[in-house]
Amino acid sequence: MGGIDILLLIAYSVSMVCAVLLFIALSMYFHKRFQRKTVSLFMLAVFFFLSAYTVKMAVAFWIRFTSASGGAGVYAALKSTAWAVAQVGTTVGLLVLTVLMYTKGQDIFVSLPKREKRSHEDSH
Repeated sequence: MGGIDILLLIAYSVSMVCAVLLFIALSMYFHKRFQRKTVSLFMLAVFFFLSAYTVKMAVAFWIRFTSASGGAGVYAALKSTAWAVAQVGTTVGLLVLTVLMYTKGQDIFVSLPKREKRSHEDSH
């Protein structure tokens, strides 16, 4: 493994760790927000983007640090498809975040409908 490979391994690893830590923090944020029945549309877009980015980094890691052996054509096609899906998800996430930022959409909150608790008598 050359110097560039080691540098890429470190960069991909740091990116993955940061993405996973952010994913955990956002999950805790959403847990609280869903309990309050109000969620930021911007934060949902951030969560979508981060999810797509994490998948993209995992695919990049997979592509860079694995080699094809038997069935190389199928393996290469699978890598290419995985990269394309990850790229499309990341692009959609960036597009939504950009639109929200330039339309002042970062201040939009979605109120979730409150579920009414049914009494024991209503369920019969």
